[in-house]
Amino acid sequence: MVHIQSLDLEGRGVARVDGKVTFVEGALPGECVEIEVWRRKRSFDLARVREIATQSSQRVAPACPFFERCGGCSLQHLDARAQVAMKQRVLEEDLKRIGGVHPDVILPPVHGASWGYRTRARFAVRHVPKKGGALVGFHERKTHLVVEMDSCAVLAPRASALIAPLRALVSGLHLAARLPQIEVAVGEGQHVVLCLRVLDQPDAHDLGRLRDFQREHGVEIHLQPKGPDTLQPLDPASAQPLAYRLPEFDLTLQFRSNEFTQINQAVNRLLVSRAVRLLRPGIDSRVADLFCGLGNFTLPLARCGARVVGIEGSADLVARARMNAHLNGLADTVRFEVGDLFQDAGAVLAWLGRLDAMLLDPPRDGAQAVVECLGETTPDRIVYVSCNPATLARDAAILVKQKGYRLAAAGVVNMFPHTSHIESIALFTH
Repeated sequence: MVHIQSLDLEGRGVARVDGKVTFVEGALPGECVEIEVWRRKRSFDLARVREIATQSSQRVAPACPFFERCGGCSLQHLDARAQVAMKQRVLEEDLKRIGGVHPDVILPPVHGASWGYRTRARFAVRHVPKKGGALVGFHERKTHLVVEMDSCAVLAPRASALIAPLRALVSGLHLAARLPQIEVAVGEGQHVVLCLRVLDQPDAHDLGRLRDFQREHGVEIHLQPKGPDTLQPLDPASAQPLAYRLPEFDLTLQFRSNEFTQINQAVNRLLVSRAVRLLRPGIDSRVADLFCGLGNFTLPLARCGARVVGIEGSADLVARARMNAHLNGLADTVRFEVGDLFQDAGAVLAWLGRLDAMLLDPPRDGAQAVVECLGETTPDRIVYVSCNPATLARDAAILVKQKGYRLAAAGVVNMFPHTSHIESIALFTH
């Protein structure tokens, strides 16, 4: 029997067996379990639970029948409130251990519904004749096999209900073995777009089946034969843009199915609201939104009366952001420009000049180049939205120890319930 001390960032229990770290899938802190080691490495072992002798009071029965095999979720066996507390603890520990900093205020967690929240997903597709046709779903844990599933408890109901029909559709296509992936995106009004990655062009038979599926299920099908720029609607004349709403700011943002948006629309609305309140944009204040994407934070800040500049490395996303500004009547108060915030951060900041406030929403690599280049014209307030607590902690150390900021507040945003992914938000004041 081994005693589980904590959870790691992948949701595995952490124990020490004869002084060696052992990661135990399916185990929770405080539990005593019998384990089966399935891989031994020099510095750690990987194991799975064989039997639970002492069960944690925070253990719950997973709601999804596929949880034990599916790689989409890792924490369904842990109470939802305990998941949020675990993520907050990881954030605080990373800020202390990596950054050597601690927030003055711990913000209340931002969270929403634990089930049916996910509006985007990438299904793997495998043609397996001995299984009766195609499998459509997520990969099994630690393998490239596809789980034989017909629903997903964390997907938006409209998307989950399409898994079984998609299996039947793909199984009847001539190009079934040449269709490795389907992406699903759900927008306002339960508008669903399915993006099929096709390695061969569909023949007349397959095109007919695809159009029948569109009509029967009320979805749009797009085909992607090569790179992302080849994505096209099956029927361009009837295609409609996807969109999501930010009602607090009277905004509707359009997007293509292959453009980045947050997968949890309800929590995104709460996150945007918190970010704007923390940043306190005043009328005609100068604000920069770096890594701005299609304007998720930029346009709400502009709606508050600030003069906002959004910087993004993707020209396609900048074009989408400009279109969203125009559609929402904000083209005169917001500006979007293409800028490489990893290679040219110093030049971008020099061009921006004096700022009152800044919002950072970088990818997992963080915003180190930006914070290192902050100079005499540093903004008074910085709100940092992070999808990686380790890089947030690294950048927080630079802001606090080198650039004269206080870490005024920080807290988690439970954008991905039942997974170990940690989104967070932090406020720095100069």
